[in-house]
Amino acid sequence: MSSHKNDDDFSVPTWMHVLGGWVNRHPRAWIRLGNMETRLVQEMIEDIGVDRPLYVAGLARSGTTVLLERLAEHPEIGTHRYVDFPLLHTPYWWNRWLSLVPQREEVARERAHKDGIAVTSQSPEAFEEMLWMSFFPDTHDPSKSSILGRDAQHPAFERFYDDHIRKLLAIHKRKRYAAKGNYNLARLGYLHRLYPDARFLLAIRSPVGHIASLMKQQALFACGEAQNHRALEHMRRVGHFEFGLDRRAINVGDDALASKVEALWRNGDEVEGWAHYWAGLYRHVAETLEADATLRKACLIVRYEDLCGKPMQTLTDVYTLCQLDVAPSVLEQAAAGLHFPTYYQPHFSDQEMRMIEEITGKVAARFGYGV
Repeated sequence: MSSHKNDDDFSVPTWMHVLGGWVNRHPRAWIRLGNMETRLVQEMIEDIGVDRPLYVAGLARSGTTVLLERLAEHPEIGTHRYVDFPLLHTPYWWNRWLSLVPQREEVARERAHKDGIAVTSQSPEAFEEMLWMSFFPDTHDPSKSSILGRDAQHPAFERFYDDHIRKLLAIHKRKRYAAKGNYNLARLGYLHRLYPDARFLLAIRSPVGHIASLMKQQALFACGEAQNHRALEHMRRVGHFEFGLDRRAINVGDDALASKVEALWRNGDEVEGWAHYWAGLYRHVAETLEADATLRKACLIVRYEDLCGKPMQTLTDVYTLCQLDVAPSVLEQAAAGLHFPTYYQPHFSDQEMRMIEEITGKVAARFGYGV
């Protein structure tokens, strides 16, 4: 979507809408094209391995974009970028085409979220969800569990995914891959089985501030998509169902909870719906890590409040877990722009505050909140 202001915030160019729709309607064809591309560039990628990939995941509005941007600034790290859409399945051919197209000088503009994050076509973005949807078409069905654990098997996806990452690294001449994927909270075990040396940054935010931010974004995206139907289709095609007119809960193995959250949202009970969703999602994270010591060692819980309030120490912990060498001056620069949001404040009634505490309190305490 456009990052221009006001009425253009949710605009989608005609060429992107048409081409993105073509890709979305024919996932099997694009899988075949991706595999054909891999065979043609095999010599270029044969010596490239997927070394210590980095995964950023968390419920939206928990600081995942900031974490991805800080990782992407490192010269060893390659990521998907805004410009990679819509031909994500064939990154080599798409980037070859882009290299032939005259490039206009860009000015970074605030993204549609109105959260102070400015982007260009070269900014890192979460796009690998398109690949997951091509192979797991039911992954965003709230009535079905989205969990993929260590026992999950999908050889065709695993080959395609590994080849895709290697092509992306070759194209950008980078050594390691980083991805933001909020839905990967339900796939931690699977990803760790695929890449035992992977590292995971799991973002979380205090329930009150988190729910306030989620509600603000929901209202913004629902309004934007109502005024521009292309934006709704775009969000579906890229696999962003966190907000807007087609908002969907992640089912983390609890059908009743997912159904309850969906019903609360439909009825306009936003605070209660988000509170149950927050508690259910992070309860799943806590239980997953408690049950898997090997996975737990590969993860770092990044609290939004620490990222904003203690950025130097928090980013030091992030880079340490990710095994990235960062000069002190670079660390200072990376931390300098991090601060608590000033563009809004939560406005909940006393009754709503009690509801949030009652629903989320026990889970929040497992992550150090309210203790």
